[in-house]
Amino acid sequence: MDYFLKVNKNILTYSIIIIMVIPILGFNFVIGLISNFLILLLLIPLLIILLVFLGFTYYKSKINTCNNCGTISLNLSETCINCGANLNEMNKKNQLDKKPSESTIEVQAEEIK
Repeated sequence: MDYFLKVNKNILTYSIIIIMVIPILGFNFVIGLISNFLILLLLIPLLIILLVFLGFTYYKSKINTCNNCGTISLNLSETCINCGANLNEMNKKNQLDKKPSESTIEVQAEEIK
């Protein structure tokens, strides 16, 4: 009997705690507590997925492409790593030089008979 108590010490302790908690707090409390733990087990992975998605979109917005050589950088420096061109001036120049007609799609309506 002593060997059984030594090996299953945690199981015995938790079962005694549960046997004492159910009559004091009620059966609904124990079921609610267990269901809350299960909900947390389901929501924690969803929270991690949301944080990964937000991090990915943050880094995606920081990516710059050099117009001279095509090197991709994370906007950590003002110059291109490969060719040394100024990335800030290129981005401003490209944004100001674009015409609205270049970024919109023109659709012509046709009459169907």
